[in-house]
Amino acid sequence: MKTYLLPALMLLLMIAGCKNPEPRRPVSVRTGSFIKESVERNKQLLEAEEELITSLIEADSLLKFERSANGYWYAIETVDTTDQYRPVEEDIVRITYELEDLEGNPIYTREETGVIEFKVDKEALFPGIRTGIKLLRQGETGIFFFPSSLAYGYHGDENKIGTNVPLKASVTLLEVVEKYRDTLTPEKVSKQEQQ
Repeated sequence: MKTYLLPALMLLLMIAGCKNPEPRRPVSVRTGSFIKESVERNKQLLEAEEELITSLIEADSLLKFERSANGYWYAIETVDTTDQYRPVEEDIVRITYELEDLEGNPIYTREETGVIEFKVDKEALFPGIRTGIKLLRQGETGIFFFPSSLAYGYHGDENKIGTNVPLKASVTLLEVVEKYRDTLTPEKVSKQEQQ
C-alpha cells in the first residue's frame, strides 16, 4: 500500500499545481486627474504669457506685430524688398539671433550665439525659431515673441534659460545657402509626388 501512496501524492500535487496563473493587480490605481491638472496648469500659464506679450506689443509704437498660425507674434524690423523668396522646409540657411526675457534683459547676444547654419524645420533649435525663419526674406530681421511652450518649455536650456520662460528674439536671415527645390532631380520630384 505504501508503494501506491507516493505516486498518488505526486499526482495530487501536480493537479493542484496546474492552476491557471492569476494576473498581478496594481498596488495603486492612477486616475486621469494628474494629466487633467497638468493640462489646466499649462492652459493658465499660456494665457498669462499671452496677456503679458500682448501688453508689450500694444506698448510698442514702432513695429506692427502679427500673430502667426503657430502661436507666436512677429514683426519684420528690417524689410528687404529686393528678394521675395522665403525659406521652406529642407532649405539650408544662415542666421544670427539674440534672446531676451520679456523684461528686456539679455539672455544670449548675437556674439554668443554666432552665425548658425541649419536646415529649415530639421535642426535642434527651439520650435519658434525653426518655424519663424520661414517668415523672413534674405537680409531681413524679425522680432518675435515666443510663449515658453514654443521656446525652451518646461526644461529650459539647462544653462541661462529656466523653466517656462517666454522669450523675445531678434532673428536675422543672413543667407539662403541652398534652396531645396533647386537640388531636386526629376527622380526626387517623382518620389515626392508619389508620397
